[in-house]
Amino acid sequence: MKQVTLAAPVGHKPVAGDFQMCDVATPDCPDGGVLVRVVHLSLDPYVGSQIRGRHMGEPAPRPGIDPIPGAIVGEVLKSHDSDVSEGDWVHSMQGAWQETVALKPGDYRKLDPDLAPLAAHIGVLGMPGLTAWAGMTQLAKVGLGDTVLVDAAAGPVGGTVGQIARIKGASRVVGIAGGPAKCAIVTGTYGFDACVDYKSDGWQDQVGPALGDGLSVFFENVSAEMAMMALTHARPYARGVLCGLAAAYQSDVSTGNPLNMGLIIGKRAQLYGLVVYDFYALWDAFVAEASGWLRDGELAFAEHRVEGLDRAPALFELLMNGQNEGKAVVTVAPEVV
Repeated sequence: MKQVTLAAPVGHKPVAGDFQMCDVATPDCPDGGVLVRVVHLSLDPYVGSQIRGRHMGEPAPRPGIDPIPGAIVGEVLKSHDSDVSEGDWVHSMQGAWQETVALKPGDYRKLDPDLAPLAAHIGVLGMPGLTAWAGMTQLAKVGLGDTVLVDAAAGPVGGTVGQIARIKGASRVVGIAGGPAKCAIVTGTYGFDACVDYKSDGWQDQVGPALGDGLSVFFENVSAEMAMMALTHARPYARGVLCGLAAAYQSDVSTGNPLNMGLIIGKRAQLYGLVVYDFYALWDAFVAEASGWLRDGELAFAEHRVEGLDRAPALFELLMNGQNEGKAVVTVAPEVV
């Protein structure tokens, strides 16, 4: 089978040339687990840190040996699990950039292929969607009358955050994204009330007027500096969900500590750190709720999709540079053979 590995150790922002395609033996089906034909592969920003050995203490993949990690949706080719049959569909966060994966017990979830488009299970119903849902419903507990600010709003997490906030009763949702095309996704596809283009001159001065009477909730995907900027527009007792530091994922330069304790105290703000792993046990509950929103047209998603495993490196380079428009998805093989 085909597999993608690193060509050499990576100490910089990854580019397409850092990867190589290899021919390797197809794995065997593990005891109690399943052998899966990879159909849809997720490309996610954190993998850029992971391949440099800078993600949650996980080691970097060894060049020429270990495949690049990635969430997958696939069809079961062989099963040693009494609850899963050949032809069933599964989702796994323990997948890889390769054509077939062997998944151990506990490393996959069985899917209902009629519930939603299969690729949605690595996007709006996958880890990005779960992250957004956890932040809005389990931590910030968004409700009637909230005004919500989200940065990286054109991404699969940010875009879903704003939509869930609206579904849960927020009166106004404002996004921050880079460039007219991404802002068009934020307001057009995701239905935010407004989007501030951070690539435009004087964009910081546009945030306050876009929010109106201030925010009560913000969801932070980018940096501590952006979180402190959001707090300057906060009402008293605002809630902030600190999810990502996208600006620092590929940087080796520290910007120091912009934490403003006086601002946090003065706003009486509540700040929540969000690590999505904590909410994996609620994944099925999230999908049960969110799939209904998808079916009813309340929840939308955008994809930047390519076909063929050989196109994964080029799309990943776009992702690393923020040039993707929608959830980055590689369709490795057709859904129907």
